[in-house]
Amino acid sequence: MHIHILGICGTFMGGIAAIAKQAGHRVTGCDTHVYPPMSSQLEAMGIELIEGFGAEQIALEPDMYVVGNVVTRGKPLMEEILDRGLPYISGPQWLAEHVLQGRWVLAVAGTHGKTTTSAMLAWILEDAGLAPGFLIGGIPENFGISARLPGAPLQDPASESPFFVIEADEYDTAFFDKRSKFVHYRPRTAVLNNLEFDHADIFADLPAIETQFHHLVRTVPSKGLIVANGREAALERVLARGCWTPVERFGGETDWQVGHVDSDGSFEVKLDGVLQGVVHWGLLGEHNRLNAIAAIAAARHAGVTVKQGIDALSRFVNVKRRMEVKGVVRGVTVYDDFAHHPTAIATTVAGLRAKVGNARILAVLEPRSNTMKLGAMKDALAGSLGDADLVYCYGANLGWDPAQALAPLGEAAASFDDLDALLAAVVSDARAGDQILVMSNGGFGGIHGKLLAALA
Repeated sequence: MHIHILGICGTFMGGIAAIAKQAGHRVTGCDTHVYPPMSSQLEAMGIELIEGFGAEQIALEPDMYVVGNVVTRGKPLMEEILDRGLPYISGPQWLAEHVLQGRWVLAVAGTHGKTTTSAMLAWILEDAGLAPGFLIGGIPENFGISARLPGAPLQDPASESPFFVIEADEYDTAFFDKRSKFVHYRPRTAVLNNLEFDHADIFADLPAIETQFHHLVRTVPSKGLIVANGREAALERVLARGCWTPVERFGGETDWQVGHVDSDGSFEVKLDGVLQGVVHWGLLGEHNRLNAIAAIAAARHAGVTVKQGIDALSRFVNVKRRMEVKGVVRGVTVYDDFAHHPTAIATTVAGLRAKVGNARILAVLEPRSNTMKLGAMKDALAGSLGDADLVYCYGANLGWDPAQALAPLGEAAASFDDLDALLAAVVSDARAGDQILVMSNGGFGGIHGKLLAALA
């Protein structure tokens, strides 16, 4: 087939493009502001990218248009597709019908940690020789790509692996399908990592998201497995609405638990109170330890022993933009992190604080998700940054005043509408030994490179 992907530069749709190309389809795509790293990854695969959503792209005459959820009514190309009655489908539905059908899908859902946990799970299966396919909303360093088809398992090189790991997003599917993406995936193994209010642009409240999670639970077979965070009251409410699948909990009082944590970040893994082994790695924070035991539990369901899972994580390298060190200049370390929800910000800062002790943390934040722009989380922002010594917030294009939201932090916090002014303030304040933690789910104007250059 020739498929033309609308909104191809998002991590999810870009992953679909990569998988479709590997499967032998001709793939083209379009987006506004075609940008790296996804554009670079796609162009390296020989995928033609077109800027914008112009109606002239109809001349490509693809067999199918695959529509990302960034596409709205009013885009000239989409209007032409509708007017002519041409075939179109959402990204999640195309993936379900052409890739996931008949496979053992391991889906990782939750407000936080989906990308990291999916990367851990895919790596554990890979390290065990199972050659899983995957589609992850980031680039796991162990693989160097965000998506691929299943390969040939070591145990049976003549066959194709049945396993596919997918980051299962609760965001809506497309302008014509307002169900959460994950409803399409029909997993045999489902990880429910956590559940908080997010995506205020499409969900009215937390119960509305719980309903979508319950729709996911309804699709997991009775011979499958749900791995659920035992600390989350919202997830317990979801399961209480009806569950037909065995459930293993992690992080709570039963099933999977984190035992003793060493000063170097190593930690014990326990199952039903019995020590299973120790994960030796360099990742920070309690959230990553919970991600790890969830991934170990899910991998066990696919046939990987707990010992194998623990051992594999000692060789796990985190996803890009998850506490990624961008450079060290004059004794100042600059990190890049994807955190943008107050809970994720709090856990990220706390993890860095545990690592660096009394060193100063300069938190540089861009609230740019739709939820943050709407101000739904603004009252929690100051509290999430309490472990930082200084806070710099880029507040351009927000519908609320970040200075007012950060007022509880006093003189430790400052907000800026001008990126250059923010940059100058950070560089002026920084001194040897400082840790500059940049948090955004966007490009943030290339601030990481600008900081390193200015510090030098």
